[in-house]
Amino acid sequence: MEIKKGKTYKGYVKDIAFPDKGRVIIKGELLPDGSFVTAAGDEPVVIVRYALPGQTIDFRLTKKKGDRLEGLLLSVTQKAPFELSECCENAGKCGGCLYQGFPYDETLKIKERQINDLLKDYIKPETVYDGMFESPLKEGYRGKMEYTFGDEMQGGPLNLGLHKRGSFYDVLCADCCLIADEDYGSIVAFTRDYFREKGLPYYHRMRHTGLLRHLLVRKAVKTGEVLAALVTVSKDAYMGDIPYPDSDVFDGWCEGIKGLKYKGSLAGVLHILNDAPADAVKCDSLKVLYGRDHFYEELSGLRFKITPFSFFQANSCGAEVLYELICSYIREDCRGGKVFDLYSGTGTIAQMLAPAAEHVTGIELIEEAVASARENAGSNGLTNCDFIAGDVFKVLAQMDEKPDAIVVDPPRNGVESSALLKILKYGVKHIVYVSCKPSSFVRDMELIENCGYVIERYGMVDMFPYTGGTEVCALLKHL
Repeated sequence: MEIKKGKTYKGYVKDIAFPDKGRVIIKGELLPDGSFVTAAGDEPVVIVRYALPGQTIDFRLTKKKGDRLEGLLLSVTQKAPFELSECCENAGKCGGCLYQGFPYDETLKIKERQINDLLKDYIKPETVYDGMFESPLKEGYRGKMEYTFGDEMQGGPLNLGLHKRGSFYDVLCADCCLIADEDYGSIVAFTRDYFREKGLPYYHRMRHTGLLRHLLVRKAVKTGEVLAALVTVSKDAYMGDIPYPDSDVFDGWCEGIKGLKYKGSLAGVLHILNDAPADAVKCDSLKVLYGRDHFYEELSGLRFKITPFSFFQANSCGAEVLYELICSYIREDCRGGKVFDLYSGTGTIAQMLAPAAEHVTGIELIEEAVASARENAGSNGLTNCDFIAGDVFKVLAQMDEKPDAIVVDPPRNGVESSALLKILKYGVKHIVYVSCKPSSFVRDMELIENCGYVIERYGMVDMFPYTGGTEVCALLKHL
């Protein structure tokens, strides 16, 4: 059977590569009447995003270039044998979770295989693998959710939720998202219904018209404190067919949020103005409508102040597992020594390491996060750590101090090559590299090995259950 671009086929998903690339064996070409011409049995594998192991699917071949075949998932015609029949109402539709409907243990096996396959070229016979660590919470674990105003279909009623998978416009309801705490659902449902009743328009991301942009909700698992922030355009930037609402409208929304019943407690209600054209939650100015502009979370006996835009791990209970793994790898190198915590965020790792170290220096680009880190360290009574705001490479280039150990926890895209080279040239005995995007870590490993480091041991933490993401923690040893 000749495989042709644009044709529709039936296939069986044999496995899935990181992060979401299903490897599909073609069973045959679909005909208009629903039947299909059976394949010869030796057809090449097609990559189809979001197709999950064990499923039988229909897909359209969208790319054929040499041996590279790619397809677009049209429908799942038969679930995997272990796939549950009932799960999240948005399973397979929303761009957040990938494995809703799969037993949790099965998702761990899939992720473990994916990452070990990514790392195979850098794993030596003597490398120690510490395994995949589960998230203590499998549902309701998210400490931060960003919801978008829009509609589910063009011309439909105002909606508030999560983007449909692969769509820039369509927004799905997210009242019952399984990875978010139920307090999130209450806030989302009330906010959507309130602004529907007011008849206010959402912000159109292409025309730059309308008012309502996002709803940001953050909640601490340990303290139960909740922060809710409405994001709109300002009066000066507003373009719409109806007048810009007066403050009574936003005050009314605030009163409604205050009146909801919470499992936890409401710490603050905020109104954020954002006139930037990009479809991202940003802040030009912030007004506190109720309470305060921050909340508190606790990790491993330490207390952290978190503001709306502070970086903090999205899974607090999983973060405790991750940080204990980091500390177990580097603790001996820290004892009485100087430690660099690079890309330090709000300073959580630095403060975990501080009790064992002589001194810890955290470096972070975002000034707000650095301010929070300094305040948190003071509140936790830690006097042997300091935090510097700036680009990691530029800050290191100006420092004379040499560390005894280094922890690197970069953004998803990994470490910029000049900064990574600077880090590696310190030649410290051990570096702990923490990665929320394993493919970025694998890319960086080429330079890491060229500079004389190997993976001594590594482990994984399932920080993002039911999504395609996994955190990797590797101890790098200088030979």
